[in-house]
Amino acid sequence: MTSGPDQDTRPWRRGVRLGVDVGKVRVGVARSDPDGILASPLVTLARDLTTGDRPPTGGRSTPAAAAATPPAPTAPAPALSAPGSAPSVPAGVPTLPTDIAELASLVREHEVVEVVVGLPITLAGREALAAAEVRRYAQALGCAIQPVPVRLSDERMTTVVASRRLSERGVRGRRQRAVVDQVAAVEILQGWLDNQRRRR
Repeated sequence: MTSGPDQDTRPWRRGVRLGVDVGKVRVGVARSDPDGILASPLVTLARDLTTGDRPPTGGRSTPAAAAATPPAPTAPAPALSAPGSAPSVPAGVPTLPTDIAELASLVREHEVVEVVVGLPITLAGREALAAAEVRRYAQALGCAIQPVPVRLSDERMTTVVASRRLSERGVRGRRQRAVVDQVAAVEILQGWLDNQRRRR
């Protein structure tokens, strides 16, 4: 396991990307155009903390803008789903958290080729305390959407920047809390897209 964001050296592949900002209560999601030029807010999902972030086997608000826990030894392994179909869950196997299931649905709906998850990094360039939880979440998500890859990207200051930009637009208080995660996801994805474009 690498320490820090992924260093992807693969050739660029055209297609839609999702950016994901994982919070303690909400998950912000952003979407790119197929050419990877612009990231736009897509949706905010409520974190499902009742089942834990487990690899596989949604609750969606209106758009506004990993260590896996293995199944019991006697339980059958989850069957792989055909592309475009919902994941099947054999009896005795814990279901996916609803937020990860909804992300998997978005991946299918938008024919996503890659998902970029923000990794908390301190100003000193080290992984923040929340990084381990985000890595677990990213691993669980990766299992749910395979073979679509999940990348980790530096997200330092993204929520601060997102909050400032919303405040500058007059979006404050409850209205800001409803969309700030989406805007943070935009910052994560746009930064990743810009970095990839410079390396092409």
